[in-house]
Amino acid sequence: MKSKIGVIGLWHLGCVISVSWTKKGHKVIGFDYDLDRVQNLQRGKPPLFEPDLKESIQEGFDKNLLSFCNDIKSLSECDYIFLAYDTPVKDDDSSDTSILEKSVNDVSGIMKDGSILIISSQSPAGYCRHLRELMHLKNETLEIAYSPENLRLGEALECYRNPGRIILGTALPSCETKCVELFSEITDQILTMNLESAEMVKHGINSFLAMSIVFTNSLSDICEESKANIKDVVNGMKSDIRIGQKAYLSPGIGFSGGTLGRDLKVLDEVNRKANGYAKLFGFVHTSNNERKLAIVKKIKKILTILEGKTIGVLGLTYKPGTSTLRRSLPLEIVDLLIDEKVNVKVFDPKADYGELPSNQRFIVEKNVLDVAKDSDMLLILTEWPEFVKFDWSVITSTLKSKIIFDTKNCLDDTLLTKIGFNYFSVGR
Repeated sequence: MKSKIGVIGLWHLGCVISVSWTKKGHKVIGFDYDLDRVQNLQRGKPPLFEPDLKESIQEGFDKNLLSFCNDIKSLSECDYIFLAYDTPVKDDDSSDTSILEKSVNDVSGIMKDGSILIISSQSPAGYCRHLRELMHLKNETLEIAYSPENLRLGEALECYRNPGRIILGTALPSCETKCVELFSEITDQILTMNLESAEMVKHGINSFLAMSIVFTNSLSDICEESKANIKDVVNGMKSDIRIGQKAYLSPGIGFSGGTLGRDLKVLDEVNRKANGYAKLFGFVHTSNNERKLAIVKKIKKILTILEGKTIGVLGLTYKPGTSTLRRSLPLEIVDLLIDEKVNVKVFDPKADYGELPSNQRFIVEKNVLDVAKDSDMLLILTEWPEFVKFDWSVITSTLKSKIIFDTKNCLDDTLLTKIGFNYFSVGR
C-alpha cells in the first residue's frame, strides 16, 4: 500500500518533490502559506519555469494523485511530510530560517502519531536537532529526518528521480528504517547518518563546489596573463584521476543564486563562533563576491572607456534552464555597468522580469537582433542553448562594434573570428 505524502512549501523544490512522488504512485498533497501560489498551482501553473514541471503537474491531476491546498490541516493523514521551502537567503548569504520554524510549529500540531517530517530545505548545521525538539513539545511520537535536496535548476526532475545516492540523517533507528523504505523506491544507494552529519554533508559539497569555481576563476586570470589557455589547462587537470572529468572547473563570472554562498556562510559562522582557524570558507565567499568586479574590469580593458557605451547583454538568469532572477549574478554585473554610465540592453529567453522592481535601469529586448543593434559590445552572461546555436553572421552589420565578450566560454571562437568578430573570453 502506497504511503500518503504531504509537501510544505510549493516553490521550486516543493513542486519537484510533489510531482516526483506522484510518478511513483503516491497520493501527494502540497501546502503553501501563499494563497495566490496555491491557486495558480491548482490551475496547473507552476511558480517558475522548470522543464517538464507543468506537464508533470497536469499528469498528477489526471491520475487523481496530486492536489494543492492552503489549509495545513489537510496534511493530517500523511505518513510522511516533506518540508520543502527553498530556505530564503539574505543579502549577506546567511539563511533566513523563520519560514521553517513556523512550518514545523504549525504542522506538529496536526500530524498523526508516528508520522515523519523529512526536512529537504537547506538547514544550517544543528538546526534539525532544534526543530526536532520543537516538534516533540507538541507530540513526542513524531520524528524528523534530514535529506538535503540535490537539484539543479533546469534538470531538477531528473535529479530528484535519479539522484545516484541519497543522504539521509535521522536521530532514531526506527525513523531511519521507515525513511529508507520510502526512499528505496528511488534508489538503493542511501547513505545513512545522524542529523548533524547529513547537514554537514550538504555544507561540505556546496562549499567544495564553490571553492572549485573560485579556484578556476583565479587560475583563468593567471592563464590570461601568461598566455596559457584555460580550456587546455582544465582538460589537462581533469585527466588526472585524482581530479576527474566531472570536476567543477569551468571559469566564468562566479557562482550566484545564494545556494553555494549560504553554505560557505554557515561554515564561516561556525568557525567564527569557535574562534577557530578554518578561515578558508570566508575567504572563498569574499573572493567570489569580488569576481563581478573583475568582469567589469575586463570589459573596461576591452572597450577602454565605459561611459556612454552601449552593451547588449545576453542572459540574465544565473544559469540556463531557469526563469528566476533571484540573486542573479548577471543582474549584479548589469547594475555595476549601469553605475559606470553604460547603456544596457538585455535579452534572456526565459527570465521572469516580474520578479524585479518596475524601475529597472536597463532596456529589455525581445531577441538577439534587437540587443545587437547599435551595441558597442555583446556580453554573454548566461550560456543558454539559444545563444550557443545562434547564427551570429546575421547581426554583423547591426553592431556598432563587432565585439563579443563570452564570459562563459560557450561559443565557437574560431567561427566568430572567421566572420569578423573580435572575440574575447575568460582565461584565454
